[in-house]
Amino acid sequence: MGAGVMKKQGSGGRGRRRSRSQPMAEINVTPFVDVMLVLLIIFMVAAPLLTVGVPVELPKTAAGALPAEQEEPLTVTVTADGAVQIQTTDVARDQLVVRLRGIAAERASDRVFLRADGAVPYASVMEVMGALNAGGFSNIGLVTDIGGPALDGSVAAEE
Repeated sequence: MGAGVMKKQGSGGRGRRRSRSQPMAEINVTPFVDVMLVLLIIFMVAAPLLTVGVPVELPKTAAGALPAEQEEPLTVTVTADGAVQIQTTDVARDQLVVRLRGIAAERASDRVFLRADGAVPYASVMEVMGALNAGGFSNIGLVTDIGGPALDGSVAAEE
């Protein structure tokens, strides 16, 4: 594991002299690497065991849990022919903002889901999004189906 001794090769033949041994200036690093790899594996196994949670007895209070979404989420749909529906009710485009303001006044959440047929032009979908924003809904989620094509040309598997 340390420095070794290297013997000097003599001149062979007659008169054998006693050769002097020269110290070898090379260090064999293989045992060091072996030890370091073993230590690395030990620390990789032991590190997750050191991060256990601290057991704590939490105080009890009269406060309730955070409320879950109690309202049914509002869904606005744009069909392939361009008709707009709020939930399942057809709404004329010129009445959309007025109806949305009335609904927003009654609801606690400003979350709305926008569903649009793939054949609907982008401009039409953006008009409905603008109406949703003007109607008081700023948390707009676009709804899609899974299993569509990805940007790299592959098709995602349906779950």
